[in-house]
Amino acid sequence: MKETPRSIFTPEFFSTQAGVEGGLTSLYASLRLWSSGYQTNSYESGTDESTWGQNDNGNVARLDFSGTYFMDTQSPNSNFLWGVAFPAINTASGVIDNGAAAGVAPALVAEARFFRAFNYFWLVTTYGGVPLDLGSGELKFNTSPVRVSVRNTVPEVYTKCIFPDLLQAINDLGDSRVQGGVSKTLAQLYLAKAYLTYAWWLDNPANIPTYPDCDRTDPDGQNSQWYYQQAYTVATDAIDNPSKGIFGDNQTVGTFGLQPTFYDVNVATNDRNSEILLYADHTQESPFYNGSATGSNNLDYSTGPYTGPDNSSYWFQQFNYTGVQSSTSNTSWTGVASVQRLQNQSLGRPWTMNCPPQGVFYNTFKDKTNDSRYDGTFVTSYRANFDESGLSSQYSQFYNANFLPVGQGDAIFTFLPRDTTGVDYSNSTFNSNIGAGVLAGRSDFVIEPKCISRICYPGNWKLGTYRTDNNGGLGPGQSSSPRPFSIAKFSELYLIAAEAAVQLKDNADAYKLVNVLRARAGIWHFNNGQQVAVNEDHSADMIAATPTTIDIDYILAERSREFFGEGYRWMDLVRTQKWSEYAASFTICPAGTDAGSTGDWKNHTQGTFTRTISPQNYLRPIPQSQIDGMDMSSADKATYQNPGY
Repeated sequence: MKETPRSIFTPEFFSTQAGVEGGLTSLYASLRLWSSGYQTNSYESGTDESTWGQNDNGNVARLDFSGTYFMDTQSPNSNFLWGVAFPAINTASGVIDNGAAAGVAPALVAEARFFRAFNYFWLVTTYGGVPLDLGSGELKFNTSPVRVSVRNTVPEVYTKCIFPDLLQAINDLGDSRVQGGVSKTLAQLYLAKAYLTYAWWLDNPANIPTYPDCDRTDPDGQNSQWYYQQAYTVATDAIDNPSKGIFGDNQTVGTFGLQPTFYDVNVATNDRNSEILLYADHTQESPFYNGSATGSNNLDYSTGPYTGPDNSSYWFQQFNYTGVQSSTSNTSWTGVASVQRLQNQSLGRPWTMNCPPQGVFYNTFKDKTNDSRYDGTFVTSYRANFDESGLSSQYSQFYNANFLPVGQGDAIFTFLPRDTTGVDYSNSTFNSNIGAGVLAGRSDFVIEPKCISRICYPGNWKLGTYRTDNNGGLGPGQSSSPRPFSIAKFSELYLIAAEAAVQLKDNADAYKLVNVLRARAGIWHFNNGQQVAVNEDHSADMIAATPTTIDIDYILAERSREFFGEGYRWMDLVRTQKWSEYAASFTICPAGTDAGSTGDWKNHTQGTFTRTISPQNYLRPIPQSQIDGMDMSSADKATYQNPGY
């Protein structure tokens, strides 16, 4: 869709076909918040998937609850959603209120209903009850700035807006109108997810407080089991009767469904595939349509990576691999940078902001032989790019660990899948420069899981950048990614339905649903770590390893294996009220004494760190800018803020 920026929307504008389409274009543009590294970080940090990395200056550590920094009402990572979601909600209400007068099809208005429900769902899960009245009445389009606000309760937000908007959207929607856009199947996924989340809220198994205070009762008189059943029914219907979308560079029309392998879901050359129900789109072809510079090394931080429109998600989960060295001599170590910053999916800009605790590699991704999701999630081998960097024209040969020769594309250092006897980290002859070890007979330096630190860890390959305009070189070193950022996947329908089945005590169905994804994870067509095509089917092994009794902990483990690092984890742990249980402590090699410290590549001393997560932390603070902007008494402002902040 063509983007035409506007400073303000009016009812008159929305009463035209062009106005409705312009409003919807604005709503799609707002999705670019989700591809911001800061947004992804805000829903990953402080969980069992992520802690702060060595280069963090407090943006990540504020959400980590491990004592380095503390979250407060001005923590930027918890503020961005509020600032983007409410303008989007008001735009959606403008389309909904005025769309009929414009004579547009109900399906177009239904897209706006989805966006309004989508934004309210993220808000209510993040902050608790939020205002439905933005100044002109509940769920009405507002054109006049107001400086008062009243927060509705959680049940009111769900039953007055999220559920009815999504139900109406499902009724009026069909196939996707635009590539990566709203469809009936997408609306079903979010309705099932909303039913599931609300059911957990009604159950409140860990006695987590809600705000604004209210009874945990449903206005329509239904109990949590009714909502779990609805979540299951909606999700399974979406699986069985998927709508159609527009996929790939050739704009092919097809049916939503699972990709044949986990690798296929996330490899950049297969972006915009049939498993992605919604994404924040980006392009390298046009700064205008991208909303920002497409190849610049000097990004505008005031309008770029913090709140969009740039896709900076991959920056946060990649460490500074550029420190590694090989040698130009096989008799004495003469260092040369052998893995330089290259704009491809395994590398890109290294920012060392979010890093995975060691438990991710010992527990979540324990099976690295049968389950392809470890191989399809992390960069485990960092490979020489002598040709792109121009070094191959300067030197005839390069040498690495054990003075063994290495060439273009060879592994310079590798994160081993498990701890291994015989790794020598003290060898001073072969200098990796990043604290990696030497293993007899291997030309690549190696790092064991027990040595993963805040300064050296496998990057998130799934989010990695990809460009077609590097022209044989390294590409722009600090550019954002032109890839679309996935927000919703068809695969999640299976895990939503399985989670609901667990809560409904239907173990047989939960087992069946989980195994659809586990069987898929056992199929290997490409080994990402070794960079070779393979033809292996471990699906029977994967199913055999599935426990006969599926519980919520197993569902959460499967969700982490499927969606690691994509911004799902905090929402999952808050929904199931498992956050403090799962994230209370973690193990990692410190590599430094504080966030932002220089760090020590050779520090391989494992440390256990604890987090202090109180029940009140299950809600983020209302942004201080919202509090300061309201014309209310100090007492009313204090009441407006979530407790504990």
